[in-house]
Amino acid sequence: MKIALMDSGIGLLAAAAAVRRLRPDAGLVLSSDPDGMPWGPRTPEDVTAHALAVARAAAAHRPDALIVACNTASVHALPALRAALEPGIPVIGTVPAIKPAAAGGAPFAIWATPATTGSPYQRGLIRDFAAGADVTEVPCPGLADAVQQADEAAIDRAVAAAAALTPPSVRTVVLGCTHYELVAERIRAALQQTGAAPVVLHGSAEAVAAQALRRIGSAPSPAATPSSGLTVLLSGRTSALPDAALAYVEGRLLEAMSPAH
Repeated sequence: MKIALMDSGIGLLAAAAAVRRLRPDAGLVLSSDPDGMPWGPRTPEDVTAHALAVARAAAAHRPDALIVACNTASVHALPALRAALEPGIPVIGTVPAIKPAAAGGAPFAIWATPATTGSPYQRGLIRDFAAGADVTEVPCPGLADAVQQADEAAIDRAVAAAAALTPPSVRTVVLGCTHYELVAERIRAALQQTGAAPVVLHGSAEAVAAQALRRIGSAPSPAATPSSGLTVLLSGRTSALPDAALAYVEGRLLEAMSPAH
């Protein structure tokens, strides 16, 4: 079994690590686009072109499924990716976990990139899954870039700024960018300072990993013996995991669970 994941950068690490936890025996293909990132400021047409290039690089390795571990690509390029690859390769998109966050009935916030915050796409998800709920949309300028570069000081500044925009009464936060899941505990710690109640964070990594397995008819098997490798593609070039990836527990998990290690 082989699962491919794609993103503009290292935001795919969270979903890749989730796949590895569910199926340690699954081979992984991680395809990203350091030459073309960030995708957020690009036009929808440009995002689609870059996403197709990254997806085709991954598809050349004949995966059983492709996870689009990127909110921006899922918004703009998912129909084109499915048209290009399905039915041969199932394509699984990433959607912010607004529905489960709203299920609790309490006020919640959505942390997302400035381009996504207030967008028709996000507003549509709020309308469909959280109508009538008390929702605060929080833009997080610079956070995804800081995570991508593993810039500790910049991450702290961006997280603190977003936490300051989050009402103290909010104890549930949707992480609306896959990069943010890599610093979830730092986000939780910053939010915890604004209130006494525990903070619940909703990411997408576990859900998309489980959905990928369902699409290929495979059940989770966390105790399976690691037996497959890790392929890393940077703008189509075979490479090792970027140094920035190893700054995060998810990147170190992937490296440690690869047979070469």
